[in-house]
Amino acid sequence: MDALETIAIALLVLPLLHDQVHGKHAYENMNKCDIYQGSWVYDDSYPLYDSSLCNFIEKAFECQQNGRPDKHYLKYRWQPSSCMLPRFDGEDLLERLRNKRIMFVGDSLSLNQWQSLTCMLHAATPQSKYTIERTGSISTMTFLSHNASLMLARNALLVDIVEQRQGRVLKLDSIDHKDQKAWKDIDILIFNSWHWWLHTGRKQPWDFIQDGDNLHEDMDRLVAYEKALKTWARWVDKNVDPTKTKVFFQGISPTHWNSSYWGYPEGKNCSRETQPLIVPPYPRSRHPAEGIVEKVLSDMSKPVGLLNVTGLSRLRKDAHPSIYGNGGHRGMDCSHWCLAGVPDTWNRLLYAEVIRR
Repeated sequence: MDALETIAIALLVLPLLHDQVHGKHAYENMNKCDIYQGSWVYDDSYPLYDSSLCNFIEKAFECQQNGRPDKHYLKYRWQPSSCMLPRFDGEDLLERLRNKRIMFVGDSLSLNQWQSLTCMLHAATPQSKYTIERTGSISTMTFLSHNASLMLARNALLVDIVEQRQGRVLKLDSIDHKDQKAWKDIDILIFNSWHWWLHTGRKQPWDFIQDGDNLHEDMDRLVAYEKALKTWARWVDKNVDPTKTKVFFQGISPTHWNSSYWGYPEGKNCSRETQPLIVPPYPRSRHPAEGIVEKVLSDMSKPVGLLNVTGLSRLRKDAHPSIYGNGGHRGMDCSHWCLAGVPDTWNRLLYAEVIRR
């Protein structure tokens, strides 16, 4: 084969390879693929954006600006085992969101993901004008060129907390009417709830838990969590029109507070971790809340997509703020994630799910 023939074949093959990675073949393959099974690969083209150009990111997530000296944690891309993820195309996503609203509902992990997506879209269209406003518990960033609104509704438990004579009562079978109104008619909803169910003492936002007619000072938190998720599921089944609204539930975001889980008993937490894990950490059993989420979703009559990020995020012991959050060197954070970082991958997976749905 002479040089001209080699060049001619290359010119034929390269567009096909591009289509397989970025075009319709990638989407067709992705429909048959578990995009949540794979590995983290080093990619020198990462991160997807420079977080310093997004002046709206919370100080607690700005690890580089807070003095984190290493940068390897920024360079890892999630690679599914049996397909390619489509590259994140911010302009395409904004076009899909033209005259629409997407809302993240949950705790500060939802804030983490919302701010990641706003920065990814801002980086993709840096000349686009935007507004950011907060009304009550809802923050909204609107890209004016597309009239596309990215919203965050702060609601850590999804169900209601009511002030009563006894004190603050967490009602497992009730959702606040204001929350229900806020969720109605949104085009894409991404719900998240778990971390606050473990809070005790002063961090616990309730005094009693009401389960039906029974009032408890406390109860098994996994049981309470499942009952609350079933209440949320009933609301979705009753109120969501799947031809107009896509609904997702964000998988459990893991923490890395105990370094003995990944074979480093000399350490304490995520401090000074700079590399992801190659294999799942010990204990290798699933997160206890994962099964509850999957069971509740499987029993629903309306389709809800699970953004199954728990396993892939468990490998990223290196990607938390540690001492480089909360304004820098004040406290330890092994729960949230640096930006840029892991939530960008969550949003790449969300983008893939939006495409294939």
